[in-house]
Amino acid sequence: MREPVVPVEPGTTPDLVELARVVARQRAEMDRLREQVATSAVVERAKGAVMALSGCSADAAGETLLQRAKAARRTLLEECWIVLGELAPARSGEPSARPAEDTGDATAGLPGADPTAPSVPDDVADALSRLARALVHTGTPQELARCLLEHLGRDLAADSVMIYARRTGGLELVGHAGIDERLAARWRQVPPFSGVAVLDALESGEPLWLEDFAEDSTRYLLIGDPPERWRSRAWLPLPGGEGPEICVGVLRGRSGPFTPRDRAHLRGVVRLCAGRLRTFTAPSEPAADPLPDAVRALFAALPVPAMLLTPLRGPSGGTEDFRVDAVTAQAADVLGGTGGDPAGRRLREVRPDLADTPVWQGFLDTLAGGGTYESEPFAHQEVVDGVTELATYSVRVTRPVDALVVTWVRHASSDRQEQRLADLQRLGNLGWANWNLTTSEASWSSQVFAILGRDPADGPVRLAGLPGLAVPEDRSALSSAVDALIHEGLPSDTPFRVRGARGVRHLRLAAEAVADLHGTPVEVHGFVQDLTARRRAELALVETERAILTQHDVLQAERSLVARLQNALLPLPEGAVDLAGLRVEVAYLPAQAGIHVGGDWFSAIELPDGDALFVVGDVAGHGIGAVATMAQLRFTAKGMVITGSSLTGALARLNTLLLHSRDSHGTATMVLARYRPAQRRLVWAQAGHTPPLLLRDGEATYLRRPRGMLLGGAAGPHFEEAECRLEPGDRVLLYTDGLVERPPENIDVGLGRLAAAVAAHPGDESGSLGTLLEAMLEDERRDDVCVLDIRVPKDR
Repeated sequence: MREPVVPVEPGTTPDLVELARVVARQRAEMDRLREQVATSAVVERAKGAVMALSGCSADAAGETLLQRAKAARRTLLEECWIVLGELAPARSGEPSARPAEDTGDATAGLPGADPTAPSVPDDVADALSRLARALVHTGTPQELARCLLEHLGRDLAADSVMIYARRTGGLELVGHAGIDERLAARWRQVPPFSGVAVLDALESGEPLWLEDFAEDSTRYLLIGDPPERWRSRAWLPLPGGEGPEICVGVLRGRSGPFTPRDRAHLRGVVRLCAGRLRTFTAPSEPAADPLPDAVRALFAALPVPAMLLTPLRGPSGGTEDFRVDAVTAQAADVLGGTGGDPAGRRLREVRPDLADTPVWQGFLDTLAGGGTYESEPFAHQEVVDGVTELATYSVRVTRPVDALVVTWVRHASSDRQEQRLADLQRLGNLGWANWNLTTSEASWSSQVFAILGRDPADGPVRLAGLPGLAVPEDRSALSSAVDALIHEGLPSDTPFRVRGARGVRHLRLAAEAVADLHGTPVEVHGFVQDLTARRRAELALVETERAILTQHDVLQAERSLVARLQNALLPLPEGAVDLAGLRVEVAYLPAQAGIHVGGDWFSAIELPDGDALFVVGDVAGHGIGAVATMAQLRFTAKGMVITGSSLTGALARLNTLLLHSRDSHGTATMVLARYRPAQRRLVWAQAGHTPPLLLRDGEATYLRRPRGMLLGGAAGPHFEEAECRLEPGDRVLLYTDGLVERPPENIDVGLGRLAAAVAAHPGDESGSLGTLLEAMLEDERRDDVCVLDIRVPKDR
């Protein structure tokens, strides 16, 4: 459509405003035409999909799409996107769907035709209609992510969009919007670890709504730097099909749930995007050019198994498959596969297992210009005159221009025997040798020359001269063995060494003599074997055993030293002790597995003001370093509280001590508790430690943990206190994780087991702690165990 051009009279000035309007109308018309062309392309693709699935005409397919859109209260463009999204891309060598029989029903075989599906609110329908129109202008996953953020940012207050696709070995971020490139690069590749929300969504095939940040951060490794940037998230996998597994993530800065309207909106968005995203990842396949008649005639006349292959390349340009353009009858028999004529079909369809063999890599190497490829011989079962035989073939691949010619070479029986002998020598790293004692002639296989490091042009060595090749220390023993062979006919199995360009080699000569009718040796045959690798392995094993024994002795001495040091630093009371009106029992049990001593510790003292201080801690690691850090923390914590520090103040200073002390042993967990007898108040704080267990009236419950992270983990952590009023008869347990952990089970299972055991063994008599430990520690202890058993007498 053109605007008429009005000629300008001489001497007049053009109306610039009118010209600007003409340009604006022309630009608007061009934009409308571009959108119409893009929209028509989507509609035609959807019509083609319906025609392929149902076998109907183009008009019938268009009518079907209109009726489906009308029944679901969608626009035609939305319906087209949904139909394309519900069709999975075809696997290699497989059509995406089988055309239905001509029943007159254009919806036969068409997925997702469900007019009874629940409708969405009108405002959501309008928003999805706008998105459908915008999708036609997206050409990459990155553009699609930006389009989604523009759409969802306005309607759902979304701050970021991420699109992940499952790849071999994990997930790949293929599109993103609303996040910076540094964060995108950090999360571009996601390994298949547990605790990743997008992986859980793909595995379940259902949307995953993360609406409670505090709870979600304990269940999942959340994306973000920091993760608090997005307080609520939704991960929605593409629905249906067996195509690429893709998941769309919508991240919001605000907290709170996704309303039913939001969820319906997001589900609709993902259904619309499915077709576009699968279009981006669908492999492209070039159309087959007509094969010249001369080439077809040549392959029809060839008397050997051969075929002509054309590479099929994917979106990245790499070769994903090959198309069989021509094939001889003999090659069709050798290929076997799924049956039928292989010509015109994908090679993976004919022989899916071929891609896992070295021959496939040979195809790729030859195609890349690596020269002619010849495979190792391989066995192939074939039928000859109705009888099944095992034949041996090898494959030869050559490259004429951008194609491959593949031929199979069938090996005769003698060839197979020679190949077997060569394989035997290669696998055993040995070679055969023969000496004629009458004519003084000798013959060696090529492998013997390689083992002895001798040039084949120099010929084999006479048997009597063989000891001269050995190192001086071994010549005498080898000469005696050779003399016994030559003169007495005694068999020999003699080790010896030779020195060459590859250093000293450990060899073995195994030979026997063949005598004439008079018993005189006339021939010697045998083999020479290279035992260097085995001998080096034996020597390395001996050295390793010596090193292990030495290390074991060192570690045992260290364990003994650490155990004595620990006993000196952490003396155990012989029985229950009374502190501030409480009866306290202590148990410390070292690990039984391994030879290292850990860094678990306790403190139970009465303070100058009559209060009681209880501490249980665990230093990460084992050995002297852990014990030294344990002593440092134990005495420092007591000193701080005695001199007036609060529990949280003591934890903060201990954290600083670990961070800035060169001699510290990494990190540690701790629980501090102060008991005030006048009010029977137990005030406590913790640093990444398991919570105390309270037994009251036969019911075991864990005290709610105040905030606090492990010591030495970060600078400036925040610690809080909690308070519990104790009643007569109460029992409180402070313990380290060795009491409840049983790898690989979750620690929550161990905490539940401890609560049940305490409730089942509430005995108040002396020694009842030992009964509890027996119930909890049935198997070998893998870690140290430290327990403070605190009881409030019933008569108080």
